[in-house]
Amino acid sequence: MEERKDPAMRNRRSFNVEFKRQVIEELLSGESRPAQICRCYNIGPSLLYHWKRQYSKGKFNNEPTEEGALRDRIEKLERLVGKLTLENEFLKKGLQNSLSQSQGNGKSSGSSSMSSGISGKGVD
Repeated sequence: MEERKDPAMRNRRSFNVEFKRQVIEELLSGESRPAQICRCYNIGPSLLYHWKRQYSKGKFNNEPTEEGALRDRIEKLERLVGKLTLENEFLKKGLQNSLSQSQGNGKSSGSSSMSSGISGKGVD
């Protein structure tokens, strides 16, 4: 069998942390515009802005920026809110199921009267 190489399966370039930090510090200094940096270093704009987000979080052996630290905190809090919301909904459903089972076992308080009232009325 002949092995074909897909262009999407090319070897990926890897950049060291020092190079990434140098590129982002050049961007942040305002010496060059993003398009110029991308052409100069032969990188895509999405990669440049991905590195910028990582830099703001302190991923390149640098101190995280205040903005990056706040974004990290917001992301963590949003995940926590989502988790607590799911747990809350789960507990509400469990409580409703528990209450409906306890009413069904001994007392049928209002469910039969409601169904007979609905079936006896016509639609105008």
